[in-house]
Amino acid sequence: MLALPLFAVCISPALAASSDPAPSQVSNVPDKRTAWDKVTAAKYLDDRMDLWFVKAKKLRTGQETTSCVSCHTVLPYVMARPALRKASGISKPTPQEARLLDETLRRVDTYGNHEPFYKGKVEQSRGTEAVLNLLILAGEDARQNPQALSGPTHKALEELWKEQRADGAWDWLDFGLEPYESTDSLYYGAALAAMAVGNANGYAGGAGESNSIGLGKLRSYLKANYADQNLYSKGWMLLASTRLSGLLNREQKDALTTELQRRQNDDGGWSLYKLGPWTWSKTGPPYGPEGKPDVSLLSKSDAYATGLIAYVLRQAGLPASHPGVKRATDWLEANQRECQIDQSHWKCWRTYSLNYDHEHGGDDGEPWRRMFMSDAATAFAALALMPSD
Repeated sequence: MLALPLFAVCISPALAASSDPAPSQVSNVPDKRTAWDKVTAAKYLDDRMDLWFVKAKKLRTGQETTSCVSCHTVLPYVMARPALRKASGISKPTPQEARLLDETLRRVDTYGNHEPFYKGKVEQSRGTEAVLNLLILAGEDARQNPQALSGPTHKALEELWKEQRADGAWDWLDFGLEPYESTDSLYYGAALAAMAVGNANGYAGGAGESNSIGLGKLRSYLKANYADQNLYSKGWMLLASTRLSGLLNREQKDALTTELQRRQNDDGGWSLYKLGPWTWSKTGPPYGPEGKPDVSLLSKSDAYATGLIAYVLRQAGLPASHPGVKRATDWLEANQRECQIDQSHWKCWRTYSLNYDHEHGGDDGEPWRRMFMSDAATAFAALALMPSD
């Protein structure tokens, strides 16, 4: 398996380059609060989703095909794009959001007979998809009808509990790629499941044996394994605790927010590499990827870690005026940059890969892959910079 950037799954290298994407649905209302440009950030995310729909691996789903879901491009888009629309005064979903929802509904409708992400990793594919599908649908329900869950979301919840392991987690895709596809990622996947269930309004406190047993196992797994996690996974646990109760107590939250601030670089940003340690699924030292990353480069502040941690801290209750958060958002505002890949010109946030730095050099024949980390970085930078609800 090539050491592609982060969650480089469901990719079909044989697919041709994307045609020109459709114009983004954005507002021209200026953002008076910050110096960053949310219009160009939204365009970047929309363009990248258009490219993903063209190039991502196609999966047999009913009588048609759908695109697989990735943690580096699709999941950040799902989290950030509706918030960008709201900040711009736009209520209608983008064409990309509508297509993603339609494909997710078709995947949920065909549970049991559709093609898995990877035929050689069926259990990992099913566990990963069960979590991601629910996260997408529960978030949509919360926006459209927060008082009730839709039928497809109920079905996605049933599939989630069906695929849950005895220990409370879910089998997760593992290709030895950090931070999304490694043995380390199992906890991250469980944290996403907690966010998904927490987003399913009213469900977490609902009656029913499957609810009680599944939620109990999930909470027990996250709490029992929390101390062994690196700061990156603990950050996702902190975010999950803002969606689902009973995960972290006040003392744990305070200790984690203090530790995250202690790891903040002098320039106000965070380094994903320094939120480790990372194992790349190896069973013993020396730990490292197949590639040869530049550790000195990885130790510098990067947009993904900075956007993610700043967003998590704000969701956990730190105000935008908090010194640590303010330093981070100042760093983000200063680092939205122009970039060009092939014929595409964007303004986004660039960042680095823990596996091999395709972002700033090297070309595996698919230049669009070099932006996978930037997809997540741009989404979380925007989330960190937008006003909290």
